[in-house]
Amino acid sequence: MPQPEPLAIDVVSDVVCPWCYVGKKRLEAALTLVPEIKTEVRWRPYQLDPTIPPEGVSRRAYMEKKFGSLDAIKPAHDRLNALGQELGIAFNFSGILISPNTLDAHRMIRWAFGNRQDAMVEALFRAFFVDAKNLADANVLTEIGVSAGFPREALTALLQSDEDKNTVRDEIAAAQNLGIQGVPFFIFGQKYAVSGAETAEHLASAIRQATAAPAA
Repeated sequence: MPQPEPLAIDVVSDVVCPWCYVGKKRLEAALTLVPEIKTEVRWRPYQLDPTIPPEGVSRRAYMEKKFGSLDAIKPAHDRLNALGQELGIAFNFSGILISPNTLDAHRMIRWAFGNRQDAMVEALFRAFFVDAKNLADANVLTEIGVSAGFPREALTALLQSDEDKNTVRDEIAAAQNLGIQGVPFFIFGQKYAVSGAETAEHLASAIRQATAAPAA
């Protein structure tokens, strides 16, 4: 008897979105609640701010311009810090010095498609939010990619090229054309969608529903 195809879970996300990191951990927890369902998680690109220059900008100046003051973002950071403690994320918001353009990070995630993709996504999230590394620096990105199992020489050459820049931009545009305006955004089996970093139980329920739904 043929085995059923794994349920595709597409996660539209940006690596500088803290709620996307929360969503990743909650999705991991959700998958443990449905061990009988075979799944394939596929990470899709989104940019919260594609206007940031390739070299990045001062994090402090950027946040003050966006929110008016650092005090305005403190309640959200406090909430995320509490959630992070529950999920094993040691958020280090005060350590982040540069807000990067994430196009190159998304290219790396694309190149890691398959069994290296989750490791790449986790490495990028951790580098930015925990280790406060500068994701606008190609050397930093290379070290992150190597830690996730990507060959150094190949990654260095790819980052120096324009490979897949337009492809990533087109995929982001396609997500926006679908009406996706915030991330994380989860699509289960191209049947059910969940917007936001919902609980593991909520995500597990969506997985069960998508599996039980008849094929389109």
